[in-house]
Amino acid sequence: MTVVVKAQPGDSSDQVIRKFKKKVLQDQILTEVRDREYYKKPSVRKKEKLSEFKRRQKRSKKIRRQMRIMK
Repeated sequence: MTVVVKAQPGDSSDQVIRKFKKKVLQDQILTEVRDREYYKKPSVRKKEKLSEFKRRQKRSKKIRRQMRIMK
């Protein structure tokens, strides 16, 4: 989980900080830390995973319906 950002010659400290923030967001480190902050029972994890799956399916169905209407 190490994030390394090398400063290029001519980069200001603000630019290096921006690069660091961007890299942390891309690697989704903060979301993982928040998920691991508290223990979740396996049953709760399973329910969350199932609800996320259902939400994604519902969204994809909605998008497919919109695509049919546009044709």
